Amino acid sequence: MRRWGSLFLCVGFGLLVAGCPKGQPDYNQGKKAETIQDYDAAFVYYQKAVKADPYNANYKIKLNRIRFEASELHVKHGVELRKQGDLQGAAGEFQRAQAMDPSSPVADQELRKTVEMIAEKNRAADAAAEPPVDPNEASLAASPPEIKPLSRAPINLKMPNQEAKIIFDTIGKLAGLTVIYDPDFPARRISVELNNVTMEQALEIVSLESKAFVKPVTENIIFVIPDQPQKRRDYEEQVVKTIYLSNTFQPQDITEIMTGLRQLLDLKRIQQLNSQNAIIVRDTPDKLLLAEKIIHDIDKAKPEVVVQVEVLEARTDRLRDLGILPGQTASIAINPNNTTSSSSSTTTTTAATTLNQLRNLTGNAYAVTLPSLTANAVLSDTNTRIIQNPEVRSVDGQTAKLRIGDRIPIATGSFQAGVGVGSTGGAGFVNPLVNTQFTYLDVGVNIDLTPRVHPNRDVSLKLKVEVSSHTGDQAIGGITQPIISQRVIEHDIRLKEGEVSILGGLVQRTDSKTLEGWPGLAKLPLLRYLFSHDKKDHQEDEVLIVLTPRIVRIPEWTKANLRPLYSGSETNVQVKRESEIRAPVQQPATSPQAQTNQNMGAGVPTPAPAAAAKIRFEPQSLSLKAGQTATIGVVVENVSDLFSIPLLLQYNPAVISVEEVQHGGFLSGGTQEIAIVHQVFKEKGQAIVSATRRPNTPGVSGSGTLIGIVVKALAPGSSNLSIVQVNAKDSQQKLIPLITSEAALQVQP
Repeated sequence: MRRWGSLFLCVGFGLLVAGCPKGQPDYNQGKKAETIQDYDAAFVYYQKAVKADPYNANYKIKLNRIRFEASELHVKHGVELRKQGDLQGAAGEFQRAQAMDPSSPVADQELRKTVEMIAEKNRAADAAAEPPVDPNEASLAASPPEIKPLSRAPINLKMPNQEAKIIFDTIGKLAGLTVIYDPDFPARRISVELNNVTMEQALEIVSLESKAFVKPVTENIIFVIPDQPQKRRDYEEQVVKTIYLSNTFQPQDITEIMTGLRQLLDLKRIQQLNSQNAIIVRDTPDKLLLAEKIIHDIDKAKPEVVVQVEVLEARTDRLRDLGILPGQTASIAINPNNTTSSSSSTTTTTAATTLNQLRNLTGNAYAVTLPSLTANAVLSDTNTRIIQNPEVRSVDGQTAKLRIGDRIPIATGSFQAGVGVGSTGGAGFVNPLVNTQFTYLDVGVNIDLTPRVHPNRDVSLKLKVEVSSHTGDQAIGGITQPIISQRVIEHDIRLKEGEVSILGGLVQRTDSKTLEGWPGLAKLPLLRYLFSHDKKDHQEDEVLIVLTPRIVRIPEWTKANLRPLYSGSETNVQVKRESEIRAPVQQPATSPQAQTNQNMGAGVPTPAPAAAAKIRFEPQSLSLKAGQTATIGVVVENVSDLFSIPLLLQYNPAVISVEEVQHGGFLSGGTQEIAIVHQVFKEKGQAIVSATRRPNTPGVSGSGTLIGIVVKALAPGSSNLSIVQVNAKDSQQKLIPLITSEAALQVQP
């Protein structure tokens, strides 16, 4: 017996294990963890359950849902840590959210935003104060030529009551530019007084006074034209560019952008391409840059919101039907037994009863019918709960609709009842469905919502929630029509992200009480259950709607997007760089002897004078033969925090020429590349050389070779290689005074 018992036990246990789905223990553990809102543990358990049974749809649904919940929870914790100033902890939370749900755009956005905040915090205070500059705004690639003067020295000029052409020519000579004029440029006398301005500012001031505008023809030739609408149309050059949009998915979005650009910038040549999500613009470079800036600021991904909706309907029905209901009527039938009979056939005839016959009634002459008793003992409790828990995801400003339930047909249009003579199947009968049309009504949970996401992460919802059910049928005009009960809420609300809104109060109660029984006895204590029937019916229906919005995507507004941009005047739309607005900074150099005299006059101890910063050639004298080349080094001494240094070199073009400029190694610090730009004007015997370190890097200090100048001997003679102008600057863009020198070159035949 023990063997058979053990065998049955093993077989039963095996059947139980075989009947249990794979991964069910992990699934149950995940449900427990989800109940206590331990979403990380629930995520791990659901992952194990799905791995054990990859084809179980229930496991996958739970995993995908808890993945979203866990990711959103870590995002929320990360935002709280970031508000508290713990950027590293916030970045860790966002990384965990991204690892759980790689498709979450809000986790990716918040992580990138936090990393940028960490980088900005670690950056130097002065560098962090500067707003980030968009490369598209700083660069004017593929645009008309820009003016590149030979000299960037500040201009100081005072010329009262002079011809405008003479003033333009004077500024051109100071900057090394050639000035040409439109044939219609009028002779006009103006007075100018320029103090410490740049070349661009000087040209703009004189153009305003002379009512003209300047157009670069080449990098060193400018064209002065009268400022007239027709002249601007004739001479202002235009650029064509295709701008692709990344976050528009409806043609109306592109049309809205184009309408705004036309009104703001007065663009006349602009075309939208719906098939490519692009806009083609043809206008001046300044207007094109402004259009790009506007599009870059507004072409952001629209916010998206997931609204968790929980619809709970609790319906409670209680029926109490207790008691014994005796009959309340009795009947007596009198039968005097008056009959007649014949031999051929038996015929029974009952005659009417007379008053005389009532005297002789016996026990068989009447019949009494007693009332019956009805015993009722009914207790009925019905508790119904209908729970719907959908999630609706919608784009900002777009209406999302959710329908959960059945579609019930309802007769509409004109119809008539059956008519005719005779039975319903006779001739002439008209079917009541001859002219009837039907439409379908959505019955169940119907949700229509339109979200609007605010920059402070609040969500406004234009909401309509309808909970309906089919409760019965009613015949109307010969057609059975359904009876629909409904609960409808339609309003506008504003919630914080994650805030729960409970829409309640939709309660319907029905109480009915019925008492039947013998008068008097029906109300006696205890005995009333023997002589009465007591019926109580209680019905209660309550609907609760719970809404929880969660933001899954929000636009990223950077400092560059919020930064205003100069756009010129009403008639002349243009852009300017920061350097074109600021006055040039020039710090006069103080000689060591003057500083010593000043200190002695002040009566303070005189410290040892610091060595003055110098720039010189190495070697300072050189002898070459015609056709020979050599390299002359440009050396700086005792310099501090050198960041950039532009030079203007002068030499005799008949004797030597500058062929090439080489890296010297001092400005790079031996660890990074530097930008060296040079331009040689062999006919004039001039060369412009500029060396600059990378942005956001400190300058270098000390002594060393900046660059190497490769010169070639052309013809016998002598020539001096001089530094005519130098504008060395430190990392703070302040001028560094330098003492210059020159080199003597001798060319032998």
